[in-house]
Amino acid sequence: MNRRHALALLSAAAAPLAACSPKKDNSLVVGMDMTYPPFEFKNEKGEPDGVDVRMAEDLAKYLGRPLKLESYAFEGLIPALQAEKIDLIISGMTQNETRKKSIDFSDPYAFTALAMLVAKDSSIQSIDDVKKPGSRIAAKIGTTGESWARANLPEAKVTALESEAICALEVAQGRADAFLYDQLSIFRYYKSNPSTTRAILKPFVEESWSIGIRQGNEELKSKVNAFLKHYRESGAFAKLGDTYLTEERKLLEEMGQPFILR
Repeated sequence: MNRRHALALLSAAAAPLAACSPKKDNSLVVGMDMTYPPFEFKNEKGEPDGVDVRMAEDLAKYLGRPLKLESYAFEGLIPALQAEKIDLIISGMTQNETRKKSIDFSDPYAFTALAMLVAKDSSIQSIDDVKKPGSRIAAKIGTTGESWARANLPEAKVTALESEAICALEVAQGRADAFLYDQLSIFRYYKSNPSTTRAILKPFVEESWSIGIRQGNEELKSKVNAFLKHYRESGAFAKLGDTYLTEERKLLEEMGQPFILR
């Protein structure tokens, strides 16, 4: 065997190994559902925008890593994290016991509550009014609104839909009696459809949102929690509120409730 032939065989043998070696990339890959304004959405230029987007950018800078944003349907975020396609979930995700079985969470960065959107002429005044048999409930698939309704409204017909906009439309067009979702989103959908809907903003469940982290990644979890503490103390959350949530802040003040970002 001549030297050239031997080198060729060696190169051929090494090629599959090189192809199988993972590419080293220090990027912080963050998954979010880009259909949830004002927290994560595409602006008029088609660019990612919102509270969670800005926070992800600042987190990546704090960690000294370039940022990659990946958009997923909300119900696909946890599987993507488990499959190591993303490093973190920053997408208004409620920390609860069911999700804790699959992933870890950071300290909370936002506090909200479940509320209801109903038809303008509906007789519904509180969550107790939809506990009767035959109530038609709309909820976005994979959300705590859906899981709460299935667990606590056994006699209602619960329909899980792909987007909150479709859920709101179901109420506006009379195909659902109530849409269960977070308080601020319910307020926004009412503001967009005041002639056909009514918001019942008194919370019936309080929740906290956290950053989703793959189980066992204690080092990243510690760094994320340190970032959140720094972010809070620096006033950055308040600045995001001034930019994206001015109307919602006023609403919560009028209701005597603390601001969501804290």
